[in-house]
Amino acid sequence: MNEITLCILIGFLIDLILGDPYNIPHPVVLIGKTINLCEKTALKLFPNTDKGMFFGGVFICVAVMALSMAVPAAILYFFGKINQYLHFASECIMCWQIIAVKSLKKESMNVYNELENGTIDSARKAVSRIVGRDTQSLTDEGVTKAAVETVAENTSDGITAPLFYMLIGGPVLGFLYKAVNTMDSMIGYKNEKYMFLGRAAAKTDDLFNFIPARLSAFFMIFSAFLLKYDYKNGYKIFKRDRFNHKSPNSAQTESVCAGALDIMLAGDAWYFGKLVKKPTIGDDIKKIQHSDIIKANKMMMLTSVMFLAAGILLRLAVSLI
Repeated sequence: MNEITLCILIGFLIDLILGDPYNIPHPVVLIGKTINLCEKTALKLFPNTDKGMFFGGVFICVAVMALSMAVPAAILYFFGKINQYLHFASECIMCWQIIAVKSLKKESMNVYNELENGTIDSARKAVSRIVGRDTQSLTDEGVTKAAVETVAENTSDGITAPLFYMLIGGPVLGFLYKAVNTMDSMIGYKNEKYMFLGRAAAKTDDLFNFIPARLSAFFMIFSAFLLKYDYKNGYKIFKRDRFNHKSPNSAQTESVCAGALDIMLAGDAWYFGKLVKKPTIGDDIKKIQHSDIIKANKMMMLTSVMFLAAGILLRLAVSLI
């Protein structure tokens, strides 16, 4: 097992144990500040026209992506010059910071616990920390749906896609992916402000997630099979509804989850006070239950472990050729 593979495995295990401690600064926060700085710079450098804003968005993408690769690469190079063990330790820490298994499970289970033991207001507050939609008027069913959707979608965005890029190019490529994904979440909107400025970020994110999202969906179907969920319906809904989202990638795992749990997800939602019409995903075979959050997390965990195992085995096989 080579160094990168071992670092990814160790980073994954650290994340399972520690998650993202709130008292330790996270690199994604720094990436977010970099995006804000580049956005302000683009607004000053490029004319406020559709074409100008589009090229301003390209500038943001190129600058953020370059810095997000250069900084971790420089840190690893610097530590490597000092001591090989320091280099190894810093590489493990970076891999840990790129993955978000425990935090996804923890935050979604906070929603479950509030639904079971708290009030609808406390459940809305809990789910507001993991979704971008307006939550103040969500019903019990709406809160549950939002939590399940987040777990399903972020199985790819927050876990398997970062793993995919780390398995190819270590933490440097992993941070490149995190930068692309963070840009999309911050400026990749089709609203008046970001229609052109955020287009490059949104399209880049679509490109980076194209392969990981589809691989993740198939691993999730297999995880549904192992967990004795309705994997056949998961595959059926995947084939039928995997493009029922404005993003070509977001519904890939969400459709599998909806089908495997025999529930209906997605549909219309409020964002920044505006109703957004969205297609549904899955069939309303069963009424969604709080326990579906637990089931979604089980699929997420098993999918993540199998994806990592397959990636490690593939890297080992390639190294032997």
